[in-house]
Amino acid sequence: MAIFYDAHLHLQDERLSSLLDQIVEELRRLGIKRWVVNGTCESDWPQVAKLAETYPEVMPAYGLHPWFIKKRSGHWEETLSDYLSLPGTVAVGEIGLDKWIRDHQIDDQEVVFRRQLRLAASTGLPPVIHCLQAWGRLLEVLKSEPIGDSGFLLHSFAGPIEMLDDFLELGARFSFSGYFLQERKADVVETFRRIPLDRVLIETDAPDMALPELLATHFLDQFDGKPVNHPANLIAVYEGLAKALDLPVSDLAAQVAANFDRFFSV
Repeated sequence: MAIFYDAHLHLQDERLSSLLDQIVEELRRLGIKRWVVNGTCESDWPQVAKLAETYPEVMPAYGLHPWFIKKRSGHWEETLSDYLSLPGTVAVGEIGLDKWIRDHQIDDQEVVFRRQLRLAASTGLPPVIHCLQAWGRLLEVLKSEPIGDSGFLLHSFAGPIEMLDDFLELGARFSFSGYFLQERKADVVETFRRIPLDRVLIETDAPDMALPELLATHFLDQFDGKPVNHPANLIAVYEGLAKALDLPVSDLAAQVAANFDRFFSV
């Protein structure tokens, strides 16, 4: 039986928290073995730590997401360092750069991002990186900062295919989410056909990045009129990518399991 790993999601999100025990039961039933839960801001780091204490499958990561840097405290870096030292922590994330959001203040984002990359290097933890519409700047930063032997993960990667080789050379891993199984995202699937299989991970990014409705297997009530991605849709993401790569699901799952263990030092 294939074993599945979710490289990136947010179980601490309020859209999932009220149904958490039910969700966890379903993940276990399906054989989804490990779930990397990413913190995004100072207020949710304690929730991620609590999830890791409660559910042994949770692998915690902590980071300051670019969407939330404006609300950071004067001691955010010291607090983050404390969380990164907790037993079981597997990554610094979710961190990154984002020009898609309104009033993005990219220079301030870069300052925070660089500091977190240095924390990752000093702790030996790999960074998990979010990027939207800032790929050139991201590449410049990564070329000028220390990167550990584990490399870094570009989560829900939808960057330019022309930059793929540059990121590969720097040690990038790339995770695929079910949102990219939409027909209009065929270019992302084509990019993943170009990525070496030993650099590929798979994620749900739940409760976000929902699959096309026809491919989803698990559903939750909408939140503010928007779909909520159930973490148990992970297997459908594996199946969708396996079909796109013309691989048996079992072969893809075995390779992703090896990649996951190596990247997160399981």
